[in-house]
Amino acid sequence: QVQLVESGGGLVQAGGSLRLPCAVSGRTFSSYAMGWFRQAPGKEREFVAAINWSGRIFNYANSVKGRFTISRDNAKNTVYLRMNSLKPEDTAVYYCASSSTGGVPRPDMPTEYPYWGQGTQVTVSS
Repeated sequence: QVQLVESGGGLVQAGGSLRLPCAVSGRTFSSYAMGWFRQAPGKEREFVAAINWSGRIFNYANSVKGRFTISRDNAKNTVYLRMNSLKPEDTAVYYCASSSTGGVPRPDMPTEYPYWGQGTQVTVSS
């Protein structure tokens, strides 16, 4: 049984930082690309970032480029999302997702990811 568990969310002031870990169990973590998505109230789920199996290829949404960093530790079966210079518009539930392949041809497509975590709330106050 594949499980993804996000943590690290919370309330932070604009300009602050958070790091979200996502621990994965039940599959060979190092074989698969990982992604982060977010969903704000009343909006569709949107792509944030993705990383390939080796941790050497990254993709970011334009809205977070230069502020967010995705990374992974294959020894710990964990993917991270470091978020700096947070803005109120970053407020959302953040989800990690595990791909069906080592690379992700369409990293922004939720359908590329068969496994998802339960999400962690990030709230940025102005």
